[in-house]
Amino acid sequence: MRVVKQKLRRQEGEITLVPDSLDDLWHLKYIIEPNDLVFAFTKRQAEVPKDKLRPEKVEKKPVRLGIRVEEATFHRFSNRLRVKGVIEHGIDIGTHHTLNVAPSVEVSIIKRWRGDQLQRIKEAVRASMHPKVAIVTIEEGEACIGVVRQYGVETLATIRGTSLKRTGEKSEFFSSIARQLGHMEDVRFIIAGPGFIKEDFLGFLKQHHSEIAKRAGLETTSSIGMSGFQEVLRRGAVDRIIEEAHIAKEAKLMEMLLVEIAKDGKATYGMDDVRKAMEYGAIETLLIADEMLRSAKERDYLDTFLKDVEKARGKIVVFSTEFEPGKKLQSLGGIAALLRFSIEYA
Repeated sequence: MRVVKQKLRRQEGEITLVPDSLDDLWHLKYIIEPNDLVFAFTKRQAEVPKDKLRPEKVEKKPVRLGIRVEEATFHRFSNRLRVKGVIEHGIDIGTHHTLNVAPSVEVSIIKRWRGDQLQRIKEAVRASMHPKVAIVTIEEGEACIGVVRQYGVETLATIRGTSLKRTGEKSEFFSSIARQLGHMEDVRFIIAGPGFIKEDFLGFLKQHHSEIAKRAGLETTSSIGMSGFQEVLRRGAVDRIIEEAHIAKEAKLMEMLLVEIAKDGKATYGMDDVRKAMEYGAIETLLIADEMLRSAKERDYLDTFLKDVEKARGKIVVFSTEFEPGKKLQSLGGIAALLRFSIEYA
């Protein structure tokens, strides 16, 4: 989820969002409510001239409409959110229309926002930066592939083989699974199941599909299919992958920061210098330690400061001080920034 614009006064006003995935549409289902005013581009039939009795074809043109919402329905299998209501802004005012909101379609919502809805947007934006994870549960003769969504695990495919007693049969079964995984780019895989066949499959991937194998790890479960997916979730395997990815991101940002500091380049650290960079509108990415946010001493000031960074289109990354990158940031005063341009400090 991307927030394009946010204009609120006392939690009332307009937020413009762009959903990037099926998960984001699911979030919008719980954000958009009856009586909200929602704007999006859609297609409506062009007006037919009154003197033309038999038009050859009624053409539909893209128009931006604002509708007063009556119902929002999440259609998982068609990859869209259908928002029904009465047109209040645009053409054909007073008639009913359905907006089909799909990934990459910009949608503006005007309403009185509840705190939980604003928090849901923040979580959706944060989740969009997490790695995509798929679970492959496998046992002899059957495998199930599911992708982890924010609303649960969605089963993508079930592959069945034979008894796998002959080497060729096992290889064919493994190849069928690998073909499915090969279509999934930028995805981390958890291979799970009872017995040793999951290890055999990972060995097959290492030998024949090394790029997939590099993105795969193992987990033991007592079953496959949906119950196996749930076992993987309960064991925290998906959470560990997300945490590892976040730590890797923190480590990369810390490396960039230290390089820029060493060459007296586009970086700064410490509250006073970071504040000055903010005054110049120079902050591209703000790095802040979680311990600093927990401190009651500067909480009110920091809340305002972070909002100002976001208004100036700066990114904010909170570092965990439980891990090495966060400990390094803590030693630099708990706050630092990668800059859009260099600043000379007096």
